[in-house]
Amino acid sequence: MTDHKSDPSSEMTPAVSRTGYAVIQDYLKTLDSSPGVYRMLDSESRVLYVGKARNLRARVSNYSRPGHTPRIERMIAGTASMMFLTTRTETEALLLEQNLIKQLKPKYNVLLRDDKSFPNILVAKDHAFPQIKKHRGTRREKGSYFGPFASAGAVNRTLNQLQKAFLLRNCSNAMFESRTRPCLQYQIKRCTAPCTGEISAEDYAASVRDAERFLSGRSTKIQEELAEQMSEASKAMEFERAAALRDRIKALTQVQTSQGINPRGVAEADVIGLHLDGGQACVQVFFIRANQNWGNQDFYPRVTGDVSPAEVMEAFIGQFYDNKEPPRQLLLSDEIENCDLMIEALSEKAGRRVEILVPQRGEKTELVAGAVRNARESLARRMAESATQAKLLRGVAEAFGLDGPPQRIEVYDNSHIQGSHAVGGMIVAGPEGFMKNAYRKFNIKGDDLTPGDDFGMMKEVLNRRFSRLLKEDPDREKGLWPDLLLIDGGAGQVSAVAEIMAEHGVQDIPMIGVAKGVDRDHGKEEFHRLGEAAFALQRNDPVLYFVQRMRDEAHRFAIGTHRAKRAKAMGATPLDEVPGVGASRKRALLAHFGSAKAVSRANLSDLKAVDGVSAALAQRIYDFFHGQG
Repeated sequence: MTDHKSDPSSEMTPAVSRTGYAVIQDYLKTLDSSPGVYRMLDSESRVLYVGKARNLRARVSNYSRPGHTPRIERMIAGTASMMFLTTRTETEALLLEQNLIKQLKPKYNVLLRDDKSFPNILVAKDHAFPQIKKHRGTRREKGSYFGPFASAGAVNRTLNQLQKAFLLRNCSNAMFESRTRPCLQYQIKRCTAPCTGEISAEDYAASVRDAERFLSGRSTKIQEELAEQMSEASKAMEFERAAALRDRIKALTQVQTSQGINPRGVAEADVIGLHLDGGQACVQVFFIRANQNWGNQDFYPRVTGDVSPAEVMEAFIGQFYDNKEPPRQLLLSDEIENCDLMIEALSEKAGRRVEILVPQRGEKTELVAGAVRNARESLARRMAESATQAKLLRGVAEAFGLDGPPQRIEVYDNSHIQGSHAVGGMIVAGPEGFMKNAYRKFNIKGDDLTPGDDFGMMKEVLNRRFSRLLKEDPDREKGLWPDLLLIDGGAGQVSAVAEIMAEHGVQDIPMIGVAKGVDRDHGKEEFHRLGEAAFALQRNDPVLYFVQRMRDEAHRFAIGTHRAKRAKAMGATPLDEVPGVGASRKRALLAHFGSAKAVSRANLSDLKAVDGVSAALAQRIYDFFHGQG
């Protein structure tokens, strides 16, 4: 998409410090009727709102007259300047608007906050015996992709049953090439062991085709064929083969049962249901592919009290499909204002026709009603949890003598084994519970640290954390600063942290040390504040359980990060240090020679024989291991 920026006169900022209708009216003098995107900014140049327009002059003129909802009136009253970007078409304006909303997060726009990618199943075709596996991210690998699935759990459950049904390998190509005898997957009847020739290429290819047919929606036909084969095997008294076929049919049935809803009349669609209540919104999305339900996911876009369902639905669709390929149909619970425009934008993105429907009868209506029901129930649970969380935060404020309920609690922990692979972890909790998108990990870099020096590690973590905060949000306006720090440790750790914070000039953030207490018993925790005697909470106090949960979550996160770092280090080889040897060539070398040690001993001609290794790279590898580079 090509964007055309308006001339400088249309991006002026009024010289006098004014806000509201008068400011907006000034811009009408220079605006034309081009399509484009407009931004409304406050007196400190913070973006309040991003909108699109078929005709910029006509759209902005609407804001120059009273008679809007309270939300829009507040937005207009705070507007001190505006910016404009003209586009060739209204479709381009729609796409640009949603992109800017996600990037700038304006205060008065509906904002989709949790916009992640979804996993797929990939039947990889870069090998004579294709591998079946979970895939997330850009579709760069050669093969057949099936998805999206709502969660990694949904993919894993489906893969588990597909392996039982079709016995396809899930091992990496390097592992495949290095096998000399079948692995455990073959023993438990989840793979046909093509690595050691237990199945012919033709028979394995037939299993791959069956798996792809099943994932494409032709499950009934495959089950009928397997039933016929089972009957023939039974008649021929091949009871072991008949039992294996029975197990495969059972596995396919379990996949369909776990999916719950399997609509006959909807081959490919996203079913999107919206529920608004109490100034909050929940959008539930069901992924229907190949007439099968591949899971559902709920989202909670940021909204304000007087926003309409049509505005929420349109904003959600625009932002949700900004980085995803839309299906052939979107089945919505609520109409959107610019339906034709959205269809054009999504069709252009997908390279094919995309339909947007608000069904009124039949199976599609039932699907949408189910999505709305799930959205309503999910929002009710979330609101109940938020009320409980608010009560807990008030309890934290009372128990620890804070000025008010904390909106952001940061908890720190370290993990290492005798100082090796040391990492620090930070988890965050607030009014909505654990804020996992705010978690941070810190690879401990201090070369001068004594192995196991927890004080030194904590100092490095906090130095890096608050140095960055002071740089990115010195005025504490972005909600990134904590209202409370929880430290795993006693009075000594609290004093050490206070010194670190004082070095950064930060002395107004409360700190609480959480120590195990008598006999290190879970439930007898002692709490430490700077310069005060230790104290404890009642064993049945909900605040105590909440603090324990936060500390355990920090411990879990730090340990998980440490294990991942250790596993990566254990998988490292000297090949990682050879210039020009990336992941694919590393796999090729290990598959060819079996180990990094064998690569280091190989002669030049053998290195040149490896697929993907040029003569120049072979020389570089040889020189690296023989001290000539």
